[in-house]
Amino acid sequence: NAFLASEGYKPDARSDVIAWDFIDETPGADARGFSPLGALPPEVETHLVNAVLRNGARYYVDHAHPEMSTPEVADPRSAVLYDRAGELIIQRSMAAAAALLPAGQELVLYKNNSDGKGNSYGTHENYLVSRDTPFGRIVRHCTAHFITRQIFTGAGKVGAELPGQRTDEVHYQLTQRADFFEEEVGLETTLKRPIINTRDEPHADARKYRRLHVIVGDANPSQVATFLKVGTTALVLAMVEDDLIPHEFEFASPVASMRHVSHDLTLREGLPLADGSTITALEVQWELLDLAKEYVDRHGTDATGGEATHEVLRRWEQVLAGLQRNPMELADQLDWVAKFRLLDGYRERHGLAWSDAKLRAMDIQYTDMRPDKGLAWRVGLEQLVTDAEAIAAISEPPADTRAYFRGRCIDTFPDQVVAANWDSLVFDVGSDALRRVPMMEPMRGTRAHVGTLFDECESAAELLRRLGT
Repeated sequence: NAFLASEGYKPDARSDVIAWDFIDETPGADARGFSPLGALPPEVETHLVNAVLRNGARYYVDHAHPEMSTPEVADPRSAVLYDRAGELIIQRSMAAAAALLPAGQELVLYKNNSDGKGNSYGTHENYLVSRDTPFGRIVRHCTAHFITRQIFTGAGKVGAELPGQRTDEVHYQLTQRADFFEEEVGLETTLKRPIINTRDEPHADARKYRRLHVIVGDANPSQVATFLKVGTTALVLAMVEDDLIPHEFEFASPVASMRHVSHDLTLREGLPLADGSTITALEVQWELLDLAKEYVDRHGTDATGGEATHEVLRRWEQVLAGLQRNPMELADQLDWVAKFRLLDGYRERHGLAWSDAKLRAMDIQYTDMRPDKGLAWRVGLEQLVTDAEAIAAISEPPADTRAYFRGRCIDTFPDQVVAANWDSLVFDVGSDALRRVPMMEPMRGTRAHVGTLFDECESAAELLRRLGT
């Protein structure tokens, strides 16, 4: 809490923290059509720092560590941009926190998903999906994508943390998260983790939308991996919505297949399907890519992030081809490859076993958020956004989602915004009652919709009057 309170999360130096509004939090709602009896408490400590930023993001304490939620974005490149802005905010916070500590001491953060001792914490993705899409169809088709996309989304890890798994059986694996999944479908996120999470908390008009809450991904320093993680999943979901994936890849054991993909550095071992045949992760991804190309040719890119979709398709194909030829070709693009090349080279030069503590230390050091210490920032990973763009994104919200309205309100009227969450803002404009402004449409409240209002309105009261609330 002191870490976040030190600096970095504040809307600006002249205002107080805009608090998070928990009124719409329903973590127990299940997409399979049921909810637990009684109310569930929020999943985070409500008395700790939980702030909304000028760029529309959320910055808070989650299970004793700081967590950043990016603002809503409409395309995969913007997801990369605001993820990078989040990294810079974290770095600023670390520097400010260090000023509060005795000389020679500092707090260090790592952008990873495992402590190497059997404890995992997530990097979650969220996708807006039509409520008309049957959840069973999402399960059928997204399961295969989530199991196999690890070949380009994995952040890499030394050893295994699966109970009963001997460390000498898995020297290195593609992902940090695969060891921690136990079910195919379920509501939990911190125990009995499922490949498909059923949380039904849309943070939007529940009659029209659902939010697919994806918990299988790794935290990626690689911008290319983040771009592909989000972009390919958006394409798969668009095809699922339109029911354009002609057949299901039904794995005989999805959980076992997920771990198998992560443990197979050759990318060549077959995964058992329910019909008795086998298929490799690469083969699944090639087929999904072919379907995605056909989808874009027929239906365009409106549902998948606009023009950035063409770059997703190009890079998806290029990465799959590189993985098929020789994964080491992609050391400047994929985290698991960059980390493996770094660690394996060090291991060979010094004659170390994979179980050596030095390699485990380097594994953790890869995601050290200190720019001069973290190995990921020094191995030549390709950058898709510039630091100048990311610095601007620290204080500027995306222009094409409701995050624009949230961020501009916090920036323009910080003393009159009492609280905020994803789908509403609460104002105190001096009247007897607080005023809540709903934002149930994620693609409204954009710069095109309300940009001129912020130039013309001198107070939040005038803004609300102009909005008709």
